[in-house]
Amino acid sequence: MKIGFSSMNTQFDPLPAELASALEERGFESLWMGEHSHIPVNRRSPYPAGGEMPEPYKHMRDPYVSLMSAAAVTSRLRLATGIALLMERDVFSLAKSIATLDTLSEGRVLIGTGVGWNREEFENVNRCPWDKRYGVMRETVAALRTLWTSDEPEFEGEHIHFDAVWSYPKPAQKSGPPILFGAMGAMGVRHSAQWADGWLPVDIALPDIAESIAGYRQLLGEYGRTLDDAPITLQCMVRPSRDDLLRYQDLGIDRVVVGVEIDKWGQADHLFPMIDEIGTIIDSLG
Repeated sequence: MKIGFSSMNTQFDPLPAELASALEERGFESLWMGEHSHIPVNRRSPYPAGGEMPEPYKHMRDPYVSLMSAAAVTSRLRLATGIALLMERDVFSLAKSIATLDTLSEGRVLIGTGVGWNREEFENVNRCPWDKRYGVMRETVAALRTLWTSDEPEFEGEHIHFDAVWSYPKPAQKSGPPILFGAMGAMGVRHSAQWADGWLPVDIALPDIAESIAGYRQLLGEYGRTLDDAPITLQCMVRPSRDDLLRYQDLGIDRVVVGVEIDKWGQADHLFPMIDEIGTIIDSLG
């Protein structure tokens, strides 16, 4: 089983190159960085975990620029977004940024994405209806894949449409970087099973992880797919033990992503000791 590390990637965190080097040295498979281009001051959307939104959300760096910095000092570490808000960027610019990162890193990019929780943030940059966001996401991913794989891509959807264009570079990964969908509700999980290259749930949002995985497997079967087609990456908000990781592996989880606990975000003195601790577990897993 692969182990990744998730960073809030703020100005208070270690520089991406420093973090990436430490992760690769300790046997981590991937580095994950989330995205919020901005946070509206006048926000009605509640923070999903309840209570006040943590301060680090206001200070996040750009994930693609940061991951390029990480790519420059590593050779094996995969470079991932978790999660990227794809619908909040121009699709042509987005396709070029991701493809450029993938070519310059020699095919190490993974894209974890989701529909987001902050309605006001979404509406600042996307004119599509908020209640249609799952359909918009499906079309955004389809448009990106078209731009990455066709010589003269064109796209006609309900929300996204463009005539034939030239769009380069193409990613190093022939079909484009794998796109994992972070969704926990019934509609989102069905979308993951239908069109995503993987499912990216969060541990604390799953009442029963084994039961949730069984339900996801069943949905995959309805679309003629298996876990080999769309494996599971579990984002852990609670630090897992070695026994937890072995259990997740037995359940069929392909990758576990860990990170510093929410109440320690932005406190760099907690980050490297955690990396050392998890690195020891990675060694023991073989």
